[in-house]
Amino acid sequence: MSRFAELLDCFFYRPDEEVGPFLELAPEVEGVPESVVAEVPEEFLAFELAGETYAVPIAVVREIQKVGDVTEVPRAAPNVIGLINVRGEMLPLYDVKVRLELAGQPPVVRTKKDVGRGARVVLLRDPEGDAGILVDRVQGVVKLALSRLESAPNLGLERDAVAGIGRKDGRLFILLDLEQALS
Repeated sequence: MSRFAELLDCFFYRPDEEVGPFLELAPEVEGVPESVVAEVPEEFLAFELAGETYAVPIAVVREIQKVGDVTEVPRAAPNVIGLINVRGEMLPLYDVKVRLELAGQPPVVRTKKDVGRGARVVLLRDPEGDAGILVDRVQGVVKLALSRLESAPNLGLERDAVAGIGRKDGRLFILLDLEQALS
């Protein structure tokens, strides 16, 4: 045993060692005080929609794909672009810009030629069925402390799909409420 290990062994009590009345006088601690525990930031996927930066929790992101062929759905909701085939699974593709009133109507997208070069489909996990949203550009993963998120401002618009606001390094991230954004 090294000299350092011997010193540690002498300093700390072993589980089988008799401690005497000394530790009985010590106050009991239920756990570490909350102020001591450092908050672990949550990860969000940041992306652009009409020049604004939005984010969703990374836990709901299934994958990110390039835009492929989109099948039109007659009489679909105004924010539904169509259906996409993801390895044999047909999933709805939404344009959340319509829901956020960033656009009047969804774009007509049938192939990748109908969107910008940086456009991507972000596939999201949902208990009612996975779905994709069309984004202008994926920015990447950002870590935001949940305690520092701000509530969504009352904008007087149809923006109930906005869950809150996050800030990091001088940048603003608009957090989406996916349930509202896809309704």
